[in-house]
Amino acid sequence: MTTPAIVEIGHRDHALQAAFCDYVPQVFRTVDFRRWCEWGEWNDDYRAFAVLDEGRVVANASVMRMRLCVGERELTGYQLGAVGCVPSHRGQGLSRVVMQAALDACGAAPVLLFANENVTGFYPRFGFIPWKQELFGAAFHATPGGEPAPVLELAEPSIRAGLVSLSDEGFAVTGRFGSQGHARIASWYAANAFSRPLRQLSAEAWVFAGVENGTLYIDDIFAREPFDLRPHIPRLIDQPITAIHFGFTPERWWPQASVLGEDTEAWLFVRNLVPPPGPHRFPVMART
Repeated sequence: MTTPAIVEIGHRDHALQAAFCDYVPQVFRTVDFRRWCEWGEWNDDYRAFAVLDEGRVVANASVMRMRLCVGERELTGYQLGAVGCVPSHRGQGLSRVVMQAALDACGAAPVLLFANENVTGFYPRFGFIPWKQELFGAAFHATPGGEPAPVLELAEPSIRAGLVSLSDEGFAVTGRFGSQGHARIASWYAANAFSRPLRQLSAEAWVFAGVENGTLYIDDIFAREPFDLRPHIPRLIDQPITAIHFGFTPERWWPQASVLGEDTEAWLFVRNLVPPPGPHRFPVMART
């Protein structure tokens, strides 16, 4: 059997981008890349390795170049995403072909990916190993107070530019196992209406956060400098809360946070990478 040709799709390939956007919802039914592309968030850091059939993307594995923070060190690494094959072309080994092309592009650099439990047996074939993730939270009683933190709309180009600036130049949300400069991944969640509101605590501190059933969920913090989060909690809530849950390892923001259990929303796999010992949670807004 002849190995199918691989096409690399970059941010300037608008026709192929459109074919990629048509592919995605065929494999991931609730996911769409169109608005993210319209926002201009696809840049040189994101590349898709695809198999085409009569102009259609029928299999794909994408690579996002990232500034990984691992044990307080910054490493250049990659995260895979949008890996799959359309139903009409399954059983031909195309997912294996695009995976290998994506990994060849990564070389010996650290690579990570998140997958659902239905495909956990696929990735170890490529040298990936599963790695446990934890959930973090803390009991905290608070009521609304002060001037509510305004909501920022990422549909506005100036807001997206501001988030990129804070993300690239600011303080990583965690140094244990996370990333720096992942604003364009976070904007993908907003483009798909998957994110909680982006709230402005100050010109140099923006937070993705929202309240559900008396718990404040803080999914990510983009800030130029570390700050005490506690006095700002009343500005982030519109009802009394009794707990806070974090979408990342909160050692820099809430050292007394407890491990609440295992994070099973998505399964982490790593290659050429050993996360630091101890509990951690790779930031949810940095997952592709």
